Amino acid sequence: MKKLRSQYWFEGVNPHVFTNRSWMAAQGFSRDVFDGRPVIGICNSWSELNNCNAHFRQLAEAVKRGVWAAGGFPLEFPVISLGEVFMRPTTMLYRNLMAMDVEESIRAYPIDGVVLMGGCDKTTPAQLMGAASAGLPAIMIPGGPMLRGYYKNEVIGSGTDVWKFEDMRRMNQLSDEAFTEIESCLSRSAGHCMVMGTASTMTSLAEALGMTLPGSASIPAVDTRRYAGAQDSGKRIVEMVKEELNIGQVITRQALENAITVNMAIGGSTNAVIHLLAIAGRLGIGLSLDDFDRISRTTPLLVNVKPSGKYVMEDFFYAGGIPAVMQEIRDLLHTDVLTVTGRSIGENISKAEIYNDEVIRRRNNPLHPEGGTVVLKGNIAPDGAVIKQTAASPHLLKHTGRAIVFADRDDMLRRIDDPELPVTANSVLVMKNCGPIGGPGMPEWAHIPIPKKLLEQGIHDVVRISDARMSGTSFGTIVLHMAPEAAIGGPLAIVEEGDQVTLDVENRSIRLEVPEEEIKERLKKWQAPPRHYTRGYGKIFQDNILQADKGCDFGVLRSDEKDTVQTNDIAAAYALK
Repeated sequence: MKKLRSQYWFEGVNPHVFTNRSWMAAQGFSRDVFDGRPVIGICNSWSELNNCNAHFRQLAEAVKRGVWAAGGFPLEFPVISLGEVFMRPTTMLYRNLMAMDVEESIRAYPIDGVVLMGGCDKTTPAQLMGAASAGLPAIMIPGGPMLRGYYKNEVIGSGTDVWKFEDMRRMNQLSDEAFTEIESCLSRSAGHCMVMGTASTMTSLAEALGMTLPGSASIPAVDTRRYAGAQDSGKRIVEMVKEELNIGQVITRQALENAITVNMAIGGSTNAVIHLLAIAGRLGIGLSLDDFDRISRTTPLLVNVKPSGKYVMEDFFYAGGIPAVMQEIRDLLHTDVLTVTGRSIGENISKAEIYNDEVIRRRNNPLHPEGGTVVLKGNIAPDGAVIKQTAASPHLLKHTGRAIVFADRDDMLRRIDDPELPVTANSVLVMKNCGPIGGPGMPEWAHIPIPKKLLEQGIHDVVRISDARMSGTSFGTIVLHMAPEAAIGGPLAIVEEGDQVTLDVENRSIRLEVPEEEIKERLKKWQAPPRHYTRGYGKIFQDNILQADKGCDFGVLRSDEKDTVQTNDIAAAYALK
């Protein structure tokens, strides 16, 4: 094994090392912790403003036990935490900021390997992005889903059921008192959403990438096995440092294709498309929307979990979790790719079984023959858009309708329940200026509410189109991630009230039925809306953000392989400045 990176900070006799060891001793660490032990950073996104990650203090202690037991020296450090529910306008605005925090902390501190602790929607991809750019050995510990919710002895799930209850409340079918009672029934523990929303999706894909110990993704947050797994992960990262197994050896193009395949099989969040593209960009791997569409066409949906099914993540864990899914679609995977265990994915899943084939379906009995996420292109979205077909209404997957156009989200909220809104069951609701620049930050606003006048007619779904994202817990016939976005002059910007719009999922098309010459003329007259920021991080964001088809990362943070490896020489240069 090469000289440890941390030894440039702690080994020898000189004023720099003297100061480093002395300041560490001030915390009560004895001299023997510097005796060649790998220093393991524990990257903790704990916050009281983030219920998903609220149990991470205790989880970090379990990691430390494992690191000490394996002969390492654990040092916990904080990074910003992105509380999905509380942050405005959207945590997506700050995903790249968190990724930068993670990357620069790893680069700057005297650590040899890092344990990433994430759970809430953006914390998992942000940590993987940052760690990928830093290039050291890394292992991820997912926070785990919260316990299932119950209301009147019926299982209810985060987000997915809330949208249904809200529609009932708007229709006076559910009282405010009952709606409030559901609050106390839904979120029963620390942990992230217990449906296959973005949080569960991204921790599942971290496992599919080979970045976690097998079976880690879906263990409930409060299950004791979550803490035992954290201790084992602490042991394993010490071994990874000694083996010089870094993140770039694990997250390869083949590993990313495995993650896409698993995302299709589990009915994962559409947000996974953006996050996987961003992770790939950090490693210089040329992933594109075409890869998602290609894999979607050949991967069946097997996981019967909300919003594409009926069960929740706790059931999924008991049914066998991600290893069982991967074993069932083994022939669709690159099984020889390396994982953080030091073994291949194929070896990791070789003994996995499905224990409940209603929750995890067999290949001969899928919920849907294709993957959950479909990529669309057309004159209204030349760089692509996505739809979660398994959470959509089948009768709307091929549809032409008259556009009802909202200039932005505020306009939509003002008018959506207006009795004079000229909306019918055949209408296509179009919302502009909700993308990376327009939102700002591409908020989860794409789940446009069904107009009250349609709910009163018993209509619960129409085609909805925007350049926003939506929560992975959402459902409906919703086309989103339209690229390029309206705020920078994408064709979505010039859609007018009454235009005909055609959605054809089978043929992967989303089209504005307006002559091309007319579209060009409208674009010539288009004027950009004012930008949201003139200073600070917001301005940095809008000056550097890429579009959805490129993962919404900052262009300056994408890299080729030679820039992602943090070498000992660089570490030495920084340590001895």
